[in-house]
Amino acid sequence: MNHDLATLDATAQAELVRRGAVQPIELVDAAIARIQELNPQINAVITERFEKARAEAKRSDLPNGPFRGVPFLLKDIGAHSAGDPFHAGMRFLRDLRWTEPNDNYLAAKFRAAGFIFLGKTNTPELGLQPTTEPLSYGASRNPWDLTRSTGGSSGGAAAAVASGMLPAAHATDGGGSIRIPASVCGLVGLKTTRGRISLGPGTGERWGGCAVENCVTRTVRDTAGILDAIAGPMPGDPCWAPPPARPFATEVDADPGRLRVGFLAQAPSGTAVHADCVAAVEDVSRLLAALGHHVEPSRPDGLGDPEMLRSFGMLISCATARALDAWNEKTGRPIGAGDVEPMTWAVAELGRGVPGPQYVRAVCFAQAHTRRITRWWSEGFDLLLTPTVSEPPPPLGTFDSPPEDPLRGFLRAGSFGAFTSAFNVTGQPAISLPLYWNAQQLPIGIQLVAAYGREDLLIRVAAQLEQARAWRDRRPTTCAATDEH
Repeated sequence: MNHDLATLDATAQAELVRRGAVQPIELVDAAIARIQELNPQINAVITERFEKARAEAKRSDLPNGPFRGVPFLLKDIGAHSAGDPFHAGMRFLRDLRWTEPNDNYLAAKFRAAGFIFLGKTNTPELGLQPTTEPLSYGASRNPWDLTRSTGGSSGGAAAAVASGMLPAAHATDGGGSIRIPASVCGLVGLKTTRGRISLGPGTGERWGGCAVENCVTRTVRDTAGILDAIAGPMPGDPCWAPPPARPFATEVDADPGRLRVGFLAQAPSGTAVHADCVAAVEDVSRLLAALGHHVEPSRPDGLGDPEMLRSFGMLISCATARALDAWNEKTGRPIGAGDVEPMTWAVAELGRGVPGPQYVRAVCFAQAHTRRITRWWSEGFDLLLTPTVSEPPPPLGTFDSPPEDPLRGFLRAGSFGAFTSAFNVTGQPAISLPLYWNAQQLPIGIQLVAAYGREDLLIRVAAQLEQARAWRDRRPTTCAATDEH
C-alpha cells in the first residue's frame, strides 16, 4: 500500500480516508517511509515532526476537513506551527533552536482542513533566491536531475511533492517562489491574488504586498480544493481579494468558454530566453488554439519597465533589512554580518540605505505601474501566456555569489524570474503548469496570468489543459517506487 499511495493526489488520499479504506495513520506512516527513503538524496525536508504527526493521526478529534488525514509539509517560511522549529532558512535561528509558540492563521486553516504536518521544507535564507541552497541546511536537489536546482524559494516543498514523498506542500511566492519551483520540478503552482490568503496574525503584508501564500501540488483539483480550505480574509487584514462566486473546486469541471489569450515568448525586459522555454510557450499556444481559444501575440504595455524592476528590488531590500531588525527584536539578540549569508547582509545594507521618501516613491510607482499593466486585461484579454522562467532547471551553484561580489546571485535571479515578479507587484493570480519537457526530459513550465481575483478562470483553463495533456503519470528519475502488482 505504501508505494501505491505515492501516486495518489491529496484528493484521492482524502477520499480513501472518508471511505474507511485507509486510516490517517496509514497515510502518515507511508509518507514518513517515503521521506526516509528519498530525503537523503533530495534534502527537501529539514525538520521532522514524525512522532507528533503519528500521535495526531491517531486522535479521535482529528479535524474532519476535506483533507482529513492527508500528510503535508510546511515551508520553513510563512506558516509556522505551534511548538515547532521555525528558522526561515537562517543559520542564526537554527543555532538558537528557535520555535514558534502558536499556529499562525494559515497553519490553523491547514490543520482545520485535516492535513497532518510531517515537518518543514528547505528554503533559501529569508526566501531571497530562486534556488534552494541555504548555508544553514544545504542544497535541495531536483528529483528530475540531482545536479540541478529545485528552484526557490519553495524548492524543498516542490522537491518533496515531485518525488512523491507526499501529494502537496505549503509554499510562498514573493517574486515567483511558488511558480519557479513548480516549473523546474514539474508541478502545479498557483500564485494567488493579493489578499486571497491571510498572512496574519503576525504580518499584514510582506515585501510591500508582493508576497502571498498557497501550495504546490501534482493536480489542478488539489490546488483548487486546498485554496477553498485556506482562502478568505481574517480580522485586521490590510486588504482582501473579492470572494469567489462559488467554490474553486467546482471550477475544475467547468467549461472555460472561448478565451482570448495573448502570448509572450520573449522577455520584454530584454533578458535572453532559452529556446526550450520559447518552444514550450509556442507549443501551448497551439494547444490552446486547438481547444478553441483565440490566441495571438500580445502583452501588456509597460511589462518589463526597468524602473519597475528597480522599485521591486528596493521593496525587497528594505523588507530584508526590516526582517533582520524584527528577528533582533524577537530573539533579543543582535544579528551581525557574520550571522547571515553574505548576500542577505548585502541586500539588507541596500535597504538600510534607502531614504523614507524614496521608499514611498517606489511604492507609488508600483501602484501606478499596476494600473498600467492591468489595463490590458480590462481591454479584452482573458489570459496572458508566458514561460514561467527564462531557462530550463539550472545546475546547482548557478546563483552563487563570490565574496567580492555578494549581490551577484541576487541580480542573476532577476533574469531567471523575468516573467514572474511583475505579477507579484500587480497582485494578480498566475499559475505555472507542467505542459512541456525538453530533450533532456527536464520539465519546462508555462505561466498563465489572469485579471485580479480571477483564480476561478485559471483553474478552469488549467483543468482543461490537464485533461488535454495529462502530466500526472510522468515520474522523475528520483522518486518513490510504485507497486508493479
